[in-house]
Amino acid sequence: MLVTDLSTSAQDYLKLIWSATEWSATPITVSAMAERLRVRPSTVSDGIKKLAAQNLVTHAPYGAIELTREGREHAVTMVRRHRLLETFLVQVLGYGWDEVHDEAETLEHAVSDKLIERIDQCLGHPRRDPHGDPIPPADGSPIQTAGTQLSATAAGSTVAVIRISDADPEMLRFFAELGLSPDTQLSIRPPRPYTDLTTVRLHGQDEDIDLGAAASEAIWVVPV
Repeated sequence: MLVTDLSTSAQDYLKLIWSATEWSATPITVSAMAERLRVRPSTVSDGIKKLAAQNLVTHAPYGAIELTREGREHAVTMVRRHRLLETFLVQVLGYGWDEVHDEAETLEHAVSDKLIERIDQCLGHPRRDPHGDPIPPADGSPIQTAGTQLSATAAGSTVAVIRISDADPEMLRFFAELGLSPDTQLSIRPPRPYTDLTTVRLHGQDEDIDLGAAASEAIWVVPV
């Protein structure tokens, strides 16, 4: 079965199941998928049953959803399409990194494998998308992700940003105004008393920046 033989919703479901565990060890559930897709849990449950009948997922009642080998292959294909399209939109067409997610969501279902490979060649085979998410290779081989959420990183550390979640376009615009993007280096300052803020200072800047919980949880970093 080719990925293009699947319905748009099936492609979206497989991509979401794979992506949900890329940066987290917590398996995704029907209720979590329904929340992310903004649909009723019964709708997701019906979709998962169809995917299970096609041997693309396994799902125990009220339990976690897992991809089969074939399901993973389809999911990685869709993730690769999505992230290459986002990269193309930013690097070639001049879109902002906060504008590309929804565009790529639409285009990924319509483009051919040939066009995706031409885009990959045109871009010089990029390894990351504009938000720092790794772009799976064409052969579908596993990709390793490493990093810790900024919110869980100890004060006094010097780190580099490797990934910023693209779930909230407004937050991406906020980060852009601050100069925060993948590869930005920063130091984590001592916490301010009686606050739940993460205080950082970007290298080359003279002022501290306070980030709330939502912002610091959207940023993944590695030590430098």
